[in-house]
Amino acid sequence: MSRLTLPAEGGCRCGRVRLKISAPPLLTMACHCTGCQSMSASAYSLSAAIPSDGFEVTEGGPVIGGLHGASRHFFCPHCMSWMFTRPEGLDWFVNLRPTMLDDPAWFTPFIETWTNEKLPWATTPAVHSHAALPAMEEYEALTAEFAQNYVTGGSAG
Repeated sequence: MSRLTLPAEGGCRCGRVRLKISAPPLLTMACHCTGCQSMSASAYSLSAAIPSDGFEVTEGGPVIGGLHGASRHFFCPHCMSWMFTRPEGLDWFVNLRPTMLDDPAWFTPFIETWTNEKLPWATTPAVHSHAALPAMEEYEALTAEFAQNYVTGGSAG
């Protein structure tokens, strides 16, 4: 497995929307909720929580798609690739689909969420599993463990 080298660039499938990250992820995740299953056409979606000040769209203009509510899901207006999500009220990070990066080989989910909705055969190598979302007070410890073991000194992520 390779390591994430910053800055890292990426884009949608057709290349009309490009982005760049210049900060390491706060956390990496796989979400098993039925909404993510539908939007990703897969068993789960993958995300890397990138600090907002370390994320930028460098070309093109993504549009809001999927649900048009509190979680704003951004897509390429041409190829409709689901690129990232900006949860309302949580402006300090962007949930990037890591496969939008030109080199996503570094990515491994650290936590998995909504396992109470997962398909019976779907498995991930996540270290922590949650039936729904972790409680808000759990995130500080999860991000600290991720940073210590996977961003600065460990072998994954």
